[in-house]
Amino acid sequence: MFKRATPLPETPLFSDLPVRTITCGAGNTQIAVHVHGTISDDVRPVICLPGYVRNISDFADLPAAINRLPDTGFAFILIDLPGRGRSSYLGKGARYSTLADADCVLDVMAALDVPRAIVAGEGHGGQVAMIIAARQPTAIAGTILIDAGPVTDPRGLVRTRNNFRHLTALKSPSATSAALRKILGTDYPGESEARLDGFAQRIYARDGRGKLRPLFDSQLIGQLEQFEFDDVLEPQWQVFDALSHAPLMIVRSQLTDQVRRASFDEMVRRRRDAATLIISDQGSPALLEDAEEHRAIAGFLRDVCRTGDAPS
Repeated sequence: MFKRATPLPETPLFSDLPVRTITCGAGNTQIAVHVHGTISDDVRPVICLPGYVRNISDFADLPAAINRLPDTGFAFILIDLPGRGRSSYLGKGARYSTLADADCVLDVMAALDVPRAIVAGEGHGGQVAMIIAARQPTAIAGTILIDAGPVTDPRGLVRTRNNFRHLTALKSPSATSAALRKILGTDYPGESEARLDGFAQRIYARDGRGKLRPLFDSQLIGQLEQFEFDDVLEPQWQVFDALSHAPLMIVRSQLTDQVRRASFDEMVRRRRDAATLIISDQGSPALLEDAEEHRAIAGFLRDVCRTGDAPS
């Protein structure tokens, strides 16, 4: 069973991202999907999957930026995974899982008549892409992993949990705004307060009484209770290796706490054919707003089509 999120507070970021809802899974979860461009049989679309508590606003500007470059014209499918953004929340006591998220993405692809796509996943979204590749390899034409790998750095999970607890314990709007700026300033040093406030609006909004509300189900935070900073998690390299049949791009933000440098290096070692991109002076999620980053991503997308994956 699922529950619909109570109406979200007005957030300007969503006004430019109209969505349609697609029913997924046995629980009839309602998934919010934004399509930029026209899906056709001529070019593989790009599916964008946000991080663990994130939503499609993290990818809001990327489609237009990519498609302003020569020889592009890609359709982008931005998906709010269950419990995030404008997708429905699971019922009390239900558990969110990477496996169920992957099934929902496959259901969205089927509903949109997309048998094969390039998947760009940030953090948890990248792990969902790996599960899709393991379950249905033909669905993956290429993958862009952004601060994602076969093992998550527990520091990022604990920080997400602790930040949420701290923010929701604060009473005044001024205190929560100051705390959000401090938290986000760690990931985006040197940014103005106005920019940091804009980043905060991607995952938190204020209701009519000025109370800070997350744009995700708080049960997602509850599922992080078991993790501690010094945990050593076991890499699932067999899931990463499921991507071996298709082109791969590996992106790492210099300040990320989602994937350790050693994990990134091992991914590159295992996939010497992969395109790589390091983003300086940023944490997660990567902002993906630099022209050089756009050129690198567009080049990878073009290469996927050149390597024989153009639809027949």
